[in-house]
Amino acid sequence: MHGLGAVVVGVVCALVATGCSGDDDAVTDPTDPPAVAHTYVTRPDLTPPVMRATVGSLPHDAADDAAEGNVVALGPKDEDQQPAMQGALLVDPTGEPVWVSPMKVGPFDVRVQEYQGVPVLTYWEGTSTDSGTGEGRVVLLDAHYDQVATVTTGGSVGRGKADIHETTITPSGTILLTAYVPAQADLTAVGGPKDGWVEEGVAQEVDIASGKVLWEWRSLDHVPVQETYANLAKGMGTEEKPFDYFHINAIALDGDGALLVSARNTHTVYKVDRATGKVDWHLGGKQNEFVLGAQFAWQHDVRLQDDGTLTLFDNEGSPRVGPTSRGLRLTVDEKTMTTSTVAEYLPPTARHSDTQGNVQVLPDGNVVVGWGQRPYVTEYDGGGNLLGELSFSSGSSYRAYRVTWHATPTDPPDVVVQGDTVHVSWNGATDVARWRVVSGADEASAKTVTTAARKGFETTVHASSGLGAYVAVQALDADGAVIGTGTPAK
Repeated sequence: MHGLGAVVVGVVCALVATGCSGDDDAVTDPTDPPAVAHTYVTRPDLTPPVMRATVGSLPHDAADDAAEGNVVALGPKDEDQQPAMQGALLVDPTGEPVWVSPMKVGPFDVRVQEYQGVPVLTYWEGTSTDSGTGEGRVVLLDAHYDQVATVTTGGSVGRGKADIHETTITPSGTILLTAYVPAQADLTAVGGPKDGWVEEGVAQEVDIASGKVLWEWRSLDHVPVQETYANLAKGMGTEEKPFDYFHINAIALDGDGALLVSARNTHTVYKVDRATGKVDWHLGGKQNEFVLGAQFAWQHDVRLQDDGTLTLFDNEGSPRVGPTSRGLRLTVDEKTMTTSTVAEYLPPTARHSDTQGNVQVLPDGNVVVGWGQRPYVTEYDGGGNLLGELSFSSGSSYRAYRVTWHATPTDPPDVVVQGDTVHVSWNGATDVARWRVVSGADEASAKTVTTAARKGFETTVHASSGLGAYVAVQALDADGAVIGTGTPAK
């Protein structure tokens, strides 16, 4: 088997469809499934999207999923859906919710990472805009869903300016962050004024524990405005409406100590020397230095994999370029300055996702593609053969990941008793195998009434012998140990 891994302060993108581009006009595709929400007796405040398999199903072994902590991490957001379905979300490989955050706005880049030797659940929260940028912070939660740290930008950028696009924690306890900073620039090369304004792309590496900025890179020092493929729209390029010429959207560690920076609006991956900030090479775009095995455009989520290959989500829009969005895996030979295609990860039918998206290589070699603007999560084998797909029917999710996550919430299970029927759930608990109902005249005299296997987020149990004045429900793990107890709210 492969592993699957608070209330947010902020406002979700006013136009989710433009969530990661500066000038997209894309809207939700009418062929996407309609929005349908779960409803729960025990947690009527939570309305996660119903997820359905559209092609096959994500590979999993039902008997092992709980024991191995197999979950899919998403950040569904679409404030136009009714009911609105927002917030961080963990589901099992069948799409059944495991943890539904109580957020009422959409976070970005929900995933499980490692910090100080232990797994943490991380996501970006803050204020995002209709131009696909944001200002906020990254939140780290422990296995009880308690906040252990927050981190944001600093230095010349200022605090609180961390953008939505990058939240990667490094093995040294730092985090890679992006920021968009208005700056003056000569725009005559793109038909604008000499004294114009742009959104400069800034990359920072910040120490999580101290908040100290350890490294910074600014696009205008190394990438001229004329490398952009974005159009300077009428009224743009002013201090009030800076031109997003670069659109930084990913930073990744490179194996030789450099960093890879991805810019959507230049169609380019830049290898950046950490010491000098110099661009060692350009992959793609107008300054491309490679013989390309595959062209890409408006890309997201560039990552260097353990085997030295490079993965990215090739949006091919917007405006649209190729026939479909796709995931790509490339070899990059720096000696011959050539690339070749190892695999492409295609949707069941042509599908354009004009914004967002990611490619994740799993420990067993399978590959997960999150389709960003489009509500799908797809898994492939390493060669690109499609294995299964889920749709979450609620707009978009910036990225999607299969992760390993074991958690026991600080809050107890939620219990609602209706006559002789007991409803129970425990939002975020990953290791519940069975529920045991105990009842009696009081707590001291309570005895086991019945037990039942956990069935999804909320389990309903009928007590055929009736219930006493006192009722409690115990969460049992696979070994039968009690890991939590809930009682009805007074």
